[in-house]
Amino acid sequence: MGRLIDGHWKTTDELTENDQNRSGDSFRERIAADSRYPPESGRYHLYIARACPWAHGAALVRELLGLEDIISMDIVDPYRGSKGWQFSPDKPGCTQDTLHGSDYLHEVYTAADSTYTGGVTTPVLWDQEEETIVNNESIEIMEMLATAFADHSDEYDLYPAGERDRIDAVVEELHEPILQGAYTAGFADSQDTYEQAVETMFAALDHWEDVLGEQRFLVGDSLTIADLRFLPALVRFDPVYYTHFKCNVRRLVDYPNLWGYTRDIYQHDGVSETVNVDHIKKHYHRSHTDINPTGFVPVGPYIDFTAPHSRE
Repeated sequence: MGRLIDGHWKTTDELTENDQNRSGDSFRERIAADSRYPPESGRYHLYIARACPWAHGAALVRELLGLEDIISMDIVDPYRGSKGWQFSPDKPGCTQDTLHGSDYLHEVYTAADSTYTGGVTTPVLWDQEEETIVNNESIEIMEMLATAFADHSDEYDLYPAGERDRIDAVVEELHEPILQGAYTAGFADSQDTYEQAVETMFAALDHWEDVLGEQRFLVGDSLTIADLRFLPALVRFDPVYYTHFKCNVRRLVDYPNLWGYTRDIYQHDGVSETVNVDHIKKHYHRSHTDINPTGFVPVGPYIDFTAPHSRE
């Protein structure tokens, strides 16, 4: 995967050891009433990849809080080639860069900082008034949308003040073994590393299978950003993680509680619109040529997220 170095894009082959070792810049500001970035309708713009699980969480918060008319959004091509994420408005489910007319997402980064050094990732939250990136850290974007724009929804309080410590702890508990663990296994450079990642992942999945046998959601009876952090990994599990990343001890559909939980959340109004399995499969199988050199995209599996469930 390429990288911006002092505002110049370098492909993986062009990166030197020094380039790889340089610490990256970051965009870590917050939307808040008393900040440089107040919550205002029409001011902010989200860039996402439907294929990216980290961006998926931000899209879920936007959708469930009904922020589609408050925060605009563009969607990159699922294929990430040598120049990184690209805009392909002629492809299904993709858009142009409606703000800058960029061909590649790295141009959005350099529009914010012409000397930026670091990775070019999604999601990206852009401020149209200050003409810069507010934040590109997925969980922080999820949190700030869920707090700064909470009053736009009468149905969901996705990050309730009294539960934030519990939610944060669950998000942290999910991250290393499952959310990041799939990538640790998939890109492992040794058999031992791969096996350890898979063992840790399935121990964690077994744990949450037990938890969800006792309660509807990860933090009790209410949907929170912890669930919206977990769902992107679960919908990717059987189509991608099980095969492409060789996390194949069990499928998601082999876990009664996790599978029912996934269908439960998927069937909330608006959630299905954020899931694009075609983009997911095309991204992983075509972009990761070191894992899948042919670039062939599997036809299956067929997974019915709309099947009935009994979780209430």
